[in-house]
Amino acid sequence: MTLTNAVPTMARWDEDRFRRIRRGVLANWPTGAEVDLDEAAAYHRAMAVTKNTAWKLRQARTEGKTLVQPRAGVADIEQHIALLRRLRDAGADLLPTTVDSYTRECRYDDAERGLAQSRQAGRSLLNGFPAVNYGVGACRRIAEAVDAPLFARTAAPDCRLTHEIMYAGGYTSCTAGAIVFSLGYAKDYPLARAIESWQYSYRMMGAYHERGVTLSVEHYLPISTLVPQSISMACVILDSLIAAAQGVRDISLGIGQQCHLAQDAAALRAYPALGRHYLDAFGFNDVELSTVMSQWMGGFPSDEGQAFGVICMAAMAGYLGGVTYMISKSPHEAAGVPTTEANVHGLTASKMVLRMLADQKLAPITEIADEQAILEAETRAIVDRALELGDGDAAIGAIRAIEAGVIDVPFSPHRSNANQALPARDWRGAVRLAQFGGVPIPKEIREHHEAELAKRNAGRQPRAPWELLLADVNAISDGMLLPD
Repeated sequence: MTLTNAVPTMARWDEDRFRRIRRGVLANWPTGAEVDLDEAAAYHRAMAVTKNTAWKLRQARTEGKTLVQPRAGVADIEQHIALLRRLRDAGADLLPTTVDSYTRECRYDDAERGLAQSRQAGRSLLNGFPAVNYGVGACRRIAEAVDAPLFARTAAPDCRLTHEIMYAGGYTSCTAGAIVFSLGYAKDYPLARAIESWQYSYRMMGAYHERGVTLSVEHYLPISTLVPQSISMACVILDSLIAAAQGVRDISLGIGQQCHLAQDAAALRAYPALGRHYLDAFGFNDVELSTVMSQWMGGFPSDEGQAFGVICMAAMAGYLGGVTYMISKSPHEAAGVPTTEANVHGLTASKMVLRMLADQKLAPITEIADEQAILEAETRAIVDRALELGDGDAAIGAIRAIEAGVIDVPFSPHRSNANQALPARDWRGAVRLAQFGGVPIPKEIREHHEAELAKRNAGRQPRAPWELLLADVNAISDGMLLPD
């Protein structure tokens, strides 16, 4: 679909380039012929404003409320509509449609077979909704069946046709990011090509904005198990600069819960100022920012009560961090794909905690402020170095920073990732770096990492960094934060 592997810049695509590549994107599956940008924008403008994600997030920020969105998606459209209605009845503020893996990989023939087999079996044999195979009309059936904003949850280096179909079908937001999804999910897909692919999607969203429709994107690094928040936040900020350059005007900056209360809250508090700083520096003053937190993405305890503890702790962290919305998990995560009712229980537990905390005004918490200062300094050091490597260009800088190990995501499968940075939890469970690799953490903060990790080892037989890491990875699934 006419992508190159040349190093892209963050310069905004001109109309001719966008239209030329768009013809190839829409021709990749028959349902692409259903997309008409002007007609789709008119469809959005006729929708109730309450079904637009950007409007809903703005309202939440104004009122100081935290919204909740679960994860959900099945192959059959009638079952999917029933699922979304059940979640909405349970209090979901934003309604998800998780796209199946075949669609994320642009394997539409396989998705078509999976859809046919699901219908024959009477149950979903796909791990999500094959939106491209259904097409624009079917997506609009979903949009017209529910009364809340629809969120396209798809994660891959190339989601262009999926975005075309789902946005034309009435969806108003999506998960996004060339950097976060390449480092989170891909192995061999060239980062330069992923950035170009996402620039297309962002430029398409910008085209909607030019037609009076604001669409929203959510950036967060899906690998959140023991990945220092500053590394995740640096990836998100660079992706957000790339998006804004193409015309995206509503962005949610996200983290994954790490289960250290002060550190999670601090990251959420640090985001608005950091995001504003970098977007304004590039002249993107009109981009609106929200924050989002995904509840724990690592191994869940199999014990249902313990799993609810992880979920409720996430809601507490979101409250303390003033998060705009959070992605809820279910108490059955350890067992596999959750049932509808398990999804509802995770949603309602999160909402209950948020309601109970809504009117409680806590005094400033010193530990959160301390962690926020550390995370802001770390994130600025990484982003500034990336921009320096890119001569001020976020797209070039991201590629060079990853190649140089300045951005180094622990556990990333991508071949470009250095995998030299090694994390571990300190004596209180906060995530630090035991080995820094090429990540440019300021000297005084490096010393803080080392000192906090040393406290964990005090009075014990010395352990290598990888031994700490192995001990920490499965701790929460075993019902604890620290294994010792």
